[in-house]
Amino acid sequence: MKPIVLDDVDVQLLNILQNDASLSNQALAERVRTSPPTCLRRVKRLHEAGLIERHIAILNPQKLSATIGFGLTAIVEITLDRQDITALEQFETRVADDPAVQQCYRVSPGPDFVLVVHTAHMPAYQAMTQRLFTSDANVRNTKAFFSVKRSKFGAALPLV
Repeated sequence: MKPIVLDDVDVQLLNILQNDASLSNQALAERVRTSPPTCLRRVKRLHEAGLIERHIAILNPQKLSATIGFGLTAIVEITLDRQDITALEQFETRVADDPAVQQCYRVSPGPDFVLVVHTAHMPAYQAMTQRLFTSDANVRNTKAFFSVKRSKFGAALPLV
């Protein structure tokens, strides 16, 4: 696949959208000083190139926990017994399908994976560990770190 060539306006659009994707096309065009049709065409091109994966709403787990639960965040290190490509991909597929797993990173050195997990409470976390880790004979070791406070959360990539 041929890499997309980005100019300054494209980079500006990406920077703005990754911080506030709710802006109207009109407002976005004004910020990057282009016409609305040009802006719309450029954003569509960035989507089609795969640079913009999707638009989402980021929820606040602390505020949600007071109303509907969802109050436990854990960062979990996973070490597999076998690290061949098939075993790694099977684990990735299994955790990607689980709604409790928000992020999954294959890392090196150290553990094989680091997961960011959100559950309503400790019993839900325990059920998730049974579902994903205990029932998998290839999971050798897990180590969990439980968040007591989210000090910063972001998804924006630093585009210069």
